[in-house]
Amino acid sequence: MSRSPHLHRRGLLLGTAAMTGGVVLGALPFNPREAQAATRVYTRANWKARPPKVTATVLAKAPDHIVVHHTASENSTDYSLEHAFGLSRAIQNFHMDSNGWDDTGQQLTISRGGFLMEGRNRSLEAIATRQHVRGAQTLGHNDHTIGIENEGTYLTEVPTKRLWSKLAYTCAWLCETYDLDPFEAIVGHRDYVATACPGDRLYAMLPALRTKVADIMDLTTTRRELHPPRRGPFPTPRTRFDHGPAASPGER
Repeated sequence: MSRSPHLHRRGLLLGTAAMTGGVVLGALPFNPREAQAATRVYTRANWKARPPKVTATVLAKAPDHIVVHHTASENSTDYSLEHAFGLSRAIQNFHMDSNGWDDTGQQLTISRGGFLMEGRNRSLEAIATRQHVRGAQTLGHNDHTIGIENEGTYLTEVPTKRLWSKLAYTCAWLCETYDLDPFEAIVGHRDYVATACPGDRLYAMLPALRTKVADIMDLTTTRRELHPPRRGPFPTPRTRFDHGPAASPGER
């Protein structure tokens, strides 16, 4: 899904460049004090991921939607990088050992401390080439959506400012990379399947997220909100890391 003609971009250069301790997502027009933190993504090697059971499939096409999730885990007050890496390992272990999947389901993960990490294997490789890794994060829609897991449970609470800021910049990076309109592309997990994910509070913030992403991308728009809210009732998490239907047996 390309950005609509009435959206005007005045310059946002996004790419990937190797650096110590992660990857930089290129030049973004933001406060210099936030630049280093806002543009860094940590790789699977950084957080010491297990080898996948099966190498992920890279599809020769771009995703058309960005799906916002919550991890349905504790709202931790440990905002350290070490905690973020441990979160990624815990999610991978749950997805592979409890769900029986080939690897981490989502392509990207953001901790409550605002650290962005690669999830499923080959995700950064695919993004860098404007292609798509098939994940296991939104049942029936894994061939065309890229998923971002946000640490925490947001049924009654809101994300940390660090997570919120990182989510906005991450969505801007993906929208720019794939030439997506943030007002059309950014959705919640519940927009596709019956789940409370990403939580009532975070889901209610998605209109503000779309506007913030457009602002980061320096887009001008008169678009109205295109996504009528889905308020449920929806099933709530049964266990830690259970945020609703994510994959069929053929999408693991």
